[in-house]
Amino acid sequence: MGASKAAKTFEVIIVCRIIIGICAGLSSNVVPMYLGEMSPKNLRGAVGVVPQLFITIGILTAQILGMRMILGSSDGWPVLLGLTGVPAALQLLLLPFFPESPRYLLIQKGDEEGAKAALKKLRGWDDVEDEMEEMRQEDLAEKAEGRMSVITLFTYRGLRWQLISIIVMMMGQQLSGVNAVYYYADRIYENAGVAKDQVQFVTAGTGAVNVVMTMLAVLIVEALGRRILLLLGFGICCVSCAVLTLALNLKTIEWMPYLSIACVICYVIGHAIGASPIPSVMIIEMFLQSSRPAAFMVGGSVHWLSNFTVGLVFSYMEEGLGPYCFLIFCGICLATVIYIFLIVPETKNKTFMEINQIMAKRNGIEVEANKEELKDFTEDSVPYSKKVEANSTL
Repeated sequence: MGASKAAKTFEVIIVCRIIIGICAGLSSNVVPMYLGEMSPKNLRGAVGVVPQLFITIGILTAQILGMRMILGSSDGWPVLLGLTGVPAALQLLLLPFFPESPRYLLIQKGDEEGAKAALKKLRGWDDVEDEMEEMRQEDLAEKAEGRMSVITLFTYRGLRWQLISIIVMMMGQQLSGVNAVYYYADRIYENAGVAKDQVQFVTAGTGAVNVVMTMLAVLIVEALGRRILLLLGFGICCVSCAVLTLALNLKTIEWMPYLSIACVICYVIGHAIGASPIPSVMIIEMFLQSSRPAAFMVGGSVHWLSNFTVGLVFSYMEEGLGPYCFLIFCGICLATVIYIFLIVPETKNKTFMEINQIMAKRNGIEVEANKEELKDFTEDSVPYSKKVEANSTL
């Protein structure tokens, strides 16, 4: 893409953007899943929010580099597009040194020694037996489910409410209008009296608020819990959209444009602390190893389809409804808040098995843990991988 201007070809940009889109679609699902699988339960929420933190840092970096006096010019844009390759090159250099997910090694590959070595490398100490035991329990529970495909996930009664929950949260995340608010923000700033050549600085300031609040979410998610942040985040977005509609309709009043700016900033804060980062954390925690990849496929598909839908229809909504289009986003945020309040449990500081048992009750399915079998798992001198092999033979 960096060479496209010199080569005088726009087709290269189109093809490269498609390739980058494939990469973004894969990494937006695989990265949080990988981090969630290798995190200890007391840090799983914080680590799960970190990908969203770096997404906001990337957005802010692009906003700064895209300013007209830096690279947002007719001469600078090829360099701006070419810089996309820098983080990709860093990943190619560093990823070979990362350990494989211990859960993947133990549960899906049956490699106990490999899983234990990966855990020791990640934790920095040798005593990892407690976490190994938790993964063994998860493996036992998963033998009843088997490997889950997307089709099986949609038809399996034991995961019905988990599936509905991630679809609702992912749709709420994007259909709440975050991209529409960013799209409308420049106009709001101009109506408030910000000079047109200064709007880019205010936009970058909004991006900085997004980064700071997402960083705050990393710090407080383990203290307040996922459910509280989801309710708080979508609730703030709901109120912000309602007040923004009022402010845009009464913009002839002298101070209303400033209220509009405050609503945009409040909306960004609400999305940053809950609506943006937490749904992917919930996908990690509400599904076991066998069904988690399929759940991320469903969640990721809903995320990007909803994103595409808002981008496609918002201009028509704005043309037909004007400022009242934000009432639609307000309603979606409110519906998501009600659903989370009634259905979604708190998952803070719980193992995957404990969360699975909570959701099993909602699905009307009994999960029975055979304690003697689990006890034998650790006390028996037979290695775990051999035991799996023996059980398979029987």
